[in-house]
Amino acid sequence: MQKTVALHTLGCKLNFSETTALGRMLENDGFVKKEFDEIADVYVINTCSVTDNADKECRQIVRKIQRKAPEALVVITGCYAQLKPIEIAAIPGVDLVLGAAEKFNIAQHLKEISKNDATKICSCDVEDVNVFVPSHSINERTRIFLKVQDGCDYNCSFCTIPMARGKSRSDKIKNITENVKVIAASGAKEIVLTGINLGDFGKGSTNQAYTEMESLQQRQKKQDENFLDLIKELDTLNGIERYRISSIEPNLLSNEIIEFVANSKHFMPHFHIPLQSGSNNILAAMRRRYKKELYAEKIELIKSLIPHCCIGVDVIVGFPGETNEDFAETVEFLRGIDISYLHVFTYSERDNTHALSIKPIVPIHVRNERNKILRNLSYEKMQTFTAKHIGQSRKVLFEHVNKNGMMEGYSDNYIKIAAPHKAEWENEIVNWII
Repeated sequence: MQKTVALHTLGCKLNFSETTALGRMLENDGFVKKEFDEIADVYVINTCSVTDNADKECRQIVRKIQRKAPEALVVITGCYAQLKPIEIAAIPGVDLVLGAAEKFNIAQHLKEISKNDATKICSCDVEDVNVFVPSHSINERTRIFLKVQDGCDYNCSFCTIPMARGKSRSDKIKNITENVKVIAASGAKEIVLTGINLGDFGKGSTNQAYTEMESLQQRQKKQDENFLDLIKELDTLNGIERYRISSIEPNLLSNEIIEFVANSKHFMPHFHIPLQSGSNNILAAMRRRYKKELYAEKIELIKSLIPHCCIGVDVIVGFPGETNEDFAETVEFLRGIDISYLHVFTYSERDNTHALSIKPIVPIHVRNERNKILRNLSYEKMQTFTAKHIGQSRKVLFEHVNKNGMMEGYSDNYIKIAAPHKAEWENEIVNWII
């Protein structure tokens, strides 16, 4: 009898692509995939490390599984599993913990354990996480997430991702184009290029070997492909009508990339560019690699070349040492630049990060107040951006989902559209008057 498996994702688009890749691997190994709220023989939870809720979320989900399927195997993988495997293994009901280097060997590990065994931990030092494993979501959404880069060589003072995912490494353009052809054959219309530090694409490509002693500069010299090369190549392919760039650091968003997107056939007028703070003092404390002036220059160039472009921004509030003046500077900066929406994150303490040593700590209630202020600003920005396009005809890709007789889609420049459901519009690009 075939075993069944259900998978659940916590966190980012990259996690989503990897979860669906794990699902395909398990299906190829004979497992039958189930929805996560159904009874299954194995439950896989792919975790995140960005916020401080990872442990709480894990415990809650594992408890639910134990109540509905007490004999099921529970597997925890992802960033949190790499960072705190012993802590996760101590959660009652967890049977297998897979770190970054082992998650794609999940099928083999499942053959070697049973429910009555002691919890098994398969982890490693993050320095040993140096292989790029391609992954993409498919047959689940109109919009497909394609991982082209993993890991990060940056050392931002608040971030645990380099400790969870290892050094920056990438797929080769040749492999990516082959994956794109497979995705196109499935009928998908849009691909979102994802990575941990997407603009670093080309470093650590799979045909390159690095020793532990090599410096960052030596590794960069070996780089023979870059992100601009990738998007230029993808733009020439037939089969996929739309591409989006998920998130790219401002210091890696070159003017050439912006100019290329402005004239591209298939890359959408949409950038998501992390800022994190509008105060240069806080950016320095965060160990970010730019100042707000560079960020403003990038926004100005984008809007001069692509006036209708949608621009999303990541911001962290309540970082240690963020004074009222620093926060006011961030609000003023965001109000003054032509962006479209914000993703606002409340700072949370992460073990083994430099930010823990920075004082003074911002009280939780102040962090929450600042979050609310920026979320309100985000709403205002999106309303203003949408209003500028009222009456315009834009191309909208509608998704498969029928929600109570309604369907949703996104315009080329990422304006969300809701319309009465029509089956003939599912996964189709429709001319729409905003």
